[in-house]
Amino acid sequence: MSIVGSNQQLIIPEGLSFQNVTESRLTFQDVSERICSFIAGDVHASYHFVVGTDSQVFRGYTKFVTGVVIRRIGKGAWACYRQTVVPKEMMKLREKLTLETVLSQEVAYYFKDGVLQRMEDLLLPYVYQGASLAHFIDIDAGTVPSINETSLYVQEMVERVQGMGTYAARVKPDSYVASSYANRFTKKAVPRYKRRSLL
Repeated sequence: MSIVGSNQQLIIPEGLSFQNVTESRLTFQDVSERICSFIAGDVHASYHFVVGTDSQVFRGYTKFVTGVVIRRIGKGAWACYRQTVVPKEMMKLREKLTLETVLSQEVAYYFKDGVLQRMEDLLLPYVYQGASLAHFIDIDAGTVPSINETSLYVQEMVERVQGMGTYAARVKPDSYVASSYANRFTKKAVPRYKRRSLL
């Protein structure tokens, strides 16, 4: 699958798949259509489009969950997530946080041109009636050393996101897509790895 931007053709991996509590095996195209349909449902509202990743270490592997959320401020949201499994127990905090950020950037990049433009086009005629769209990458890290071990790496991760352009970086306590939505789906073991750990 490809999406044509203004200057280049972006190739979306065929195996890219998302899910949520009601649907599974959503393609990138499915997700894009659901997001745009959600926005079309109220074109006078303010929206946040957010991508964020959290992870959980299990025996023999680390599970990463990247959440994709379109939030209609004060009026609900639509969300889904992508799951990635690394066959390694990633215990080093910087290594894990870096991969979380990279996975968020990867997914956010797929939306960066064509889909974000579609979202903005839906809202553009109504900007003087309150319509708006902001886009963020949420980083599962905080800036307060006394409560966040990740504080040492916050600036590095924020600079990674800033280097992309388009997306603003958010950290705890504002990075709810990483620290709350994605976090919720990291807790359950992946069945095939769970079976192996019992051998």
